[in-house]
Amino acid sequence: MKNSLLENLLIFYEEDPNDPFNIYALALEYQKTNVAKAELYFNILLDEHPDYLATYYNAAAFFAALEKNEKAELVYQKGIDLALNVKNTKTHQELLRAYRSFLDELED
Repeated sequence: MKNSLLENLLIFYEEDPNDPFNIYALALEYQKTNVAKAELYFNILLDEHPDYLATYYNAAAFFAALEKNEKAELVYQKGIDLALNVKNTKTHQELLRAYRSFLDELED
């Protein structure tokens, strides 16, 4: 019997719980089925791996979808700052666009 993607991701996480990619993959996968667990893993990333740039776009969108707007805004801002600091222009621009769209939706 084949393991599901989630089962495989949990195995990878158990093998290396300090690898931010394993945590990120779990957060994304849990988004589909378990919002509470997705939030848990996004928070682990934000708290324990603040330099993992890939987190910010998806985590901010996740919190915005939950209407946790203060948290979403903070995550967008931190991601924008991090992308700028590490000179990742593409991610910086993507986060800026997403953040502006988020702000526009709040105004509507």
